[in-house]
Parts: sequence; C-alpha cells; structure tokens
Amino acid sequence: MTDSETPDFIQTTRTSYDAFAKDYRAAFPGLPERPVDMSMIAAFATLVKANGTAPVADLGSGPGDFTAHLNDLGVQAFGIDLSPAMVALAREAHPAVRFHRGSMTSLDLPDETLGGILALYSIIHIPDDHLPATFAGFHRVLVPGGHVLLAFQKGESPGLHLTERFGHEIDLRYYWRPAYAVGDMLAKAGLEVAATLIREPVESEKWPRAFVLARKPG
Repeated sequence: MTDSETPDFIQTTRTSYDAFAKDYRAAFPGLPERPVDMSMIAAFATLVKANGTAPVADLGSGPGDFTAHLNDLGVQAFGIDLSPAMVALAREAHPAVRFHRGSMTSLDLPDETLGGILALYSIIHIPDDHLPATFAGFHRVLVPGGHVLLAFQKGESPGLHLTERFGHEIDLRYYWRPAYAVGDMLAKAGLEVAATLIREPVESEKWPRAFVLARKPG
C-alpha cells in the first residue's frame, strides 16, 4: 500500500509515534508491574501453546517488550508496528526477536498461519468503521483454535485527540469503547469471545482497562 492509498489515521498514527518514540521508551522502560495484566498474557500464551506451534503476532508491538516476553513464555512471537522508529527501538532492545513494519488493518500474512494475535492498546487508534475489517483480517490469518487477546481503555466517551505528547507536536486520536462493543465486533468477524476482564485504574491511570480474549472456532 502506497502512502497515497494509506488511510489518514494510519499516516498520522505512524508519524506521531515516530515523533515521540524515544521519549515513550524512556517513560515505559520495560514490562509493567501489573499482576492482573501479566496473568492475562500468561493465560493467552498457555492457550496458544496448547493449540500447536504456530507463531503469534504482537500487533502494535512498540518497543517490543511484550513480544520478547511471549518468547520467554515459550511462544514463538514476532512484532509488527506502524512506526519505523518503534521497530528500530524494538530491534535494538531485543535483537533475537523479529520485528517489522506493518499495519493490523491490512496484515500481509498468509491465511491460517498464526496461532495467536496479541494487540495491547493498539486498537485504540483505529476508528470504529475500520475495526470490522481489521477483525475479519484477524480471523483470516489465525489457525483454527487460534486465540486473540486485546487490551484497551474501556469507556463510553469518544476518546481523545492529542496534539502534543512528551513535548512533541503530534496528531493522534484515541478511541475508547465498552468491552461488549468490541466483543460484538469480534463475534461478527467469526471469533468466539472466551473471556472478558475489566480492571479498574491504578496509580496514574484514568480509565478502566479491558481485556478481551477470543478464539477462532476449529
């Protein structure tokens, strides 16, 4: 897909993360100390391994810490991110793990090749009208029995539009959604919701966190 064919929201998201990638890395230098969050990722890894050896794609992998963590848990994982700057940081921090540029809205992967998809706080930059096709793409690339784990800020409000972060001028939109709405869209894409967890905000967080685990039948 050429830049002229790329939706505006993808271009602005990529440019924004490129602008503040190093500062983001400094602010979030490693895995979070969030036992509930990490337990969901551990459960996801267990389910993926129980279904076979197909790899997992970490979509919106950022600095790559969760991608590397999945590999530490015994899952063959690789990262995909819109931002070249984020991909460069991830490769530097985790040279043994594969990272490349790409978009979850148009996955350049063969059918039924992934054992799982992890997307932590990355669907928050996708407008509602693009999510159904994105989730249909998830269904396409997952093997039967493959799992998806999504994490996102839960909310009923439209979200945010930030024009500055870490001192950089950006144009970045965040879309908040109720967990049931995301679950409904996954179901319409042919994915069965297996679990939904809501975690209340902790420390400096302002919004509840939602985790939705879904499975491709088979």
